[in-house]
Amino acid sequence: MQDWMELAEASRFMISRADTCFIRYLYEKIDWNNRLIGIKGARGIGKTTLLLQRIKLHGDLAHSLYVTGDHFYFAEHRLFDLAQDFAKNGGTLLMVDEIHKYPDWSRELKLIYDLRPDLKVVFTGSSILDIDKGEQADLSRRALMYEMQGLSFREYLCMHKKMQQPVVMLDDVLQGQFDSKIQLDHPLALFKPYLESGYYPFCSESDFRIRLMQVVERVILNDIPYYANLNVSTAQKLKHLLNIISRSVPFKPNYQSLSQMLEITRPQVKDYMYYMEKAGLIGQLRDVTGGIRALGKVEKIYIDNPSLAFHLSGGHPDIGNIRETFFYNQMRLNHPICTSAVSDFEIGGMTFEVGGKTKGKKQIATATNGYVVRDDIEYACGNIIPLYQFGFEY
Repeated sequence: MQDWMELAEASRFMISRADTCFIRYLYEKIDWNNRLIGIKGARGIGKTTLLLQRIKLHGDLAHSLYVTGDHFYFAEHRLFDLAQDFAKNGGTLLMVDEIHKYPDWSRELKLIYDLRPDLKVVFTGSSILDIDKGEQADLSRRALMYEMQGLSFREYLCMHKKMQQPVVMLDDVLQGQFDSKIQLDHPLALFKPYLESGYYPFCSESDFRIRLMQVVERVILNDIPYYANLNVSTAQKLKHLLNIISRSVPFKPNYQSLSQMLEITRPQVKDYMYYMEKAGLIGQLRDVTGGIRALGKVEKIYIDNPSLAFHLSGGHPDIGNIRETFFYNQMRLNHPICTSAVSDFEIGGMTFEVGGKTKGKKQIATATNGYVVRDDIEYACGNIIPLYQFGFEY
């Protein structure tokens, strides 16, 4: 009991420190009434804060508990036993952060769900978790799963610049409705800092770059090897592969060349790409719509988001790549985005060519629904649309 009470004390401390001034987009999309909720996402994008905010804003503090999957308490205790004791003492809401760090997590969550119908459980995990296969399959039929990504440009303005802005969906942007919905002075001056670091909620920290590189290290050396049962030497190959991609993005994969360079097989190269995509390090653009490991051929590989791309390049990125990375990253959440036969991207039969302020219409001249997406301009004109306007979808 004493150990459990120490967890409760630590939980109350964490909840008391949670800042509720800004709430991420996913908060309102979650059905919090469900008995078992899972939230996946890359490291560093705010999953922990989301849990603490939920308890602080709408939870019953006396009957809610927040714990982390790697807490030393679990060296001698089972998660299931904690849930049992907590529920018997009146607990109604258990939040388990970083569930992937707890051994046998899926089986014990299933037991809690089946044997404690009086207890709601919300858990977070690495975006590389796959609860639809293997031992986790039974859990997938019980848990309501959500995927979370980093800050949009809109969220960055709300969180760090205190500029409250509404969501503006793609159709409204294409129909020229952006300026009637958004009042924003000097958007370009705000957009550039976002591209550099604004995808991550901790972007205002003085040691941002150090923290970001630590996130990448933990994903490569811990998360992916643990998920894929890889050894340390293989993890170093992942790091080498990420370095190759970051130097030449958008990267057009040559699997034979990569397999020789890394001294692994072609299938292994594709597996490594898959792991890094699931973990939120890269994005793979395919030639047909579909999810990860769909039938479509991978045509281009991007670093996952512009902020990560900026810092993996050592602060000297190719600006054309940063623009494409931003567009791909922001559009993929709500739209099936793939390569275009005539330009950079295709979404629902519409084609988009991304470039700087002088980008012409040559590539989309034959497109029925073609748009030029230009950086360094403030206002749309016909089918020429500012790049930053695509950052308000969530």
